[in-house]
Amino acid sequence: MKILVIEDEKDLNDTLTHFLKGQGFVVESVYTFEEAQFKINDYSYDCILVDITLPKGNGLELIKQLKQNRSKAGIIVISAKNSNDDKILGLDLGADDYLTK
Repeated sequence: MKILVIEDEKDLNDTLTHFLKGQGFVVESVYTFEEAQFKINDYSYDCILVDITLPKGNGLELIKQLKQNRSKAGIIVISAKNSNDDKILGLDLGADDYLTK
């Protein structure tokens, strides 16, 4: 399984990436909206972990792009935001789950 981690907090990104690789997954990680756009437009993934708040962009926009491109990747939102509105919006846009940090 190929996973993309989109998380701007370096320590959390590194921890998630290290853990998932240790479980035998192929993992790529990025820290910014722009890097994420490049990856999702040029590569295919089985699962994408995406933070909502990113430098120079918003993870919800990335979910919209993935759905417009008909990506078959499972999408899990990981966010410090714990509002019901954000959860509902993320799921309505096509995320499969929403986890609060």
